[in-house]
Amino acid sequence: MPKLIYEKRDRIAYVTLNRPEAKNAIDPELHRLLWRTWEDFRDDAGLDVAILTGSGDAFCAGADLKTFIPPWLGADPLRVRRVVQDGLGGLTRGLHRLTKPVIAAVNGWALAGGFELALACDIRIASEHARFGSFEARRGYHHGDGGIVRLVNTCGAGVALEMLLTAEPIDAARALGCNLVARVVPHATLLAEAERVARQILRNDQLAVRSAKETILDVLGRPLDDQLRIEALNGYSCVANPAIPGRLARFYDKTDRGRAGTHATDL
Repeated sequence: MPKLIYEKRDRIAYVTLNRPEAKNAIDPELHRLLWRTWEDFRDDAGLDVAILTGSGDAFCAGADLKTFIPPWLGADPLRVRRVVQDGLGGLTRGLHRLTKPVIAAVNGWALAGGFELALACDIRIASEHARFGSFEARRGYHHGDGGIVRLVNTCGAGVALEMLLTAEPIDAARALGCNLVARVVPHATLLAEAERVARQILRNDQLAVRSAKETILDVLGRPLDDQLRIEALNGYSCVANPAIPGRLARFYDKTDRGRAGTHATDL
């Protein structure tokens, strides 16, 4: 049974962690498979959006404590420096600058490194069964693959301090309340909702979508003047997009779908 299922349909990449017997924990082999998958997604011109989920009753329980963590015990600083660029499966660090959107369909536990993996995605949609947590402090360490940084950026220091210092999980409803997820849906409709969001992205101009994502990543943590400058440079550079005249013509002719919200835009 493959540890990772990678499918391509209608410009969408479906990436499914497939170690249900281990709650989809990431071992060294799955780590390498994820790296190759995200590189392929990045380079495939026929793909524009990815949906990441897990098989079974968990999204991902993080790094496999039996195989992934032991080589780090007692590691010297030089070894840490050599491999720290790998992140966890590439998406958390190393391949985190993908400009194509990635949606997390969180079907169950997103724990420890799995929580970091969900945070590394651009949009998170949670099943009613989803749970989020970080138990690392119980084991003697804490997040090292973007979990602290992204949790603070997404939910604020208060939520991050509570979750990481208590090492207690939160349910889907609480995750929605602190903006950790975009929405919570019935478990049976999770993938369909993720696909609907993917199609909403796909109906847009992909150059604009990727520039907007890149701009968001670029402005995080910068002073206001830098943020405004980066946004302006990236935004006005998009005017060179060759698709704009045709899109504007449909707007001028009042033939563009979803005009002024008066009717639904086709997906």
